[in-house]
Amino acid sequence: MIHWDFAVNFFVALFALLDPIGNVPVFAASTVGASGRERAQIALVISVFVLGFLTFFYFSGLSLLTFFGISLPAFRIAGGVILFILGLKMVGDDFTSGFASAAEATADDTRTYVRRRVEQMIVPFAMPLLIGPGAISTVIIYAIQARAFGLSGTAMGLGAILAVSVATLLSFLATPPISKVLGRIGLSIIVRVLGLILCAMAVQFLLAGVADSTNGIVRPEAAAPYATPSGTAVPARP
Repeated sequence: MIHWDFAVNFFVALFALLDPIGNVPVFAASTVGASGRERAQIALVISVFVLGFLTFFYFSGLSLLTFFGISLPAFRIAGGVILFILGLKMVGDDFTSGFASAAEATADDTRTYVRRRVEQMIVPFAMPLLIGPGAISTVIIYAIQARAFGLSGTAMGLGAILAVSVATLLSFLATPPISKVLGRIGLSIIVRVLGLILCAMAVQFLLAGVADSTNGIVRPEAAAPYATPSGTAVPARP
């Protein structure tokens, strides 16, 4: 029973941090002009990237960051900077217009189209928008907890990561009906609003990173504005 509780809690935490459903409008705007097959291929590649990257950190832990001498606060600050740039593009016309060339793709260059879209979306869409410092640190924490359950705990953790990757794929595959309901204008409005939210999230990441790496420069209530009465901060989305 404890094993199942561990797996369910791990899945819920990762799903909330990646928030694939909340990122459907961004994915839709990023694949403007794509056919159903092309969009499905892009969604599959991104989901496989999520699976592979989270699995990599599940086993490597802090070893890689330690090898390069990178702290989690530094990683959070870097992710915040990238997210802020993405948010600015989404608020303006750069984001949607950058993907507008997708309409020029033809059936003969589907592979080229998919490769070009994936190259543009892996960073910053897949990382750090989907996989950010919060998701990475969560995977590391649960990987440490899984050791107490032995091989079965490791398998449960991998199952949770796989389930989140499948949920991400299914969410992005549901993009066509959502796009049809919202329309181009609706998607444009939602993307701009999400861009503003992303800018605010990026600033929050920067505040949290500075607070974790310094002493007293950032007030605790600014770094963790939604702390519980016990003093434990509610985890922020990556």
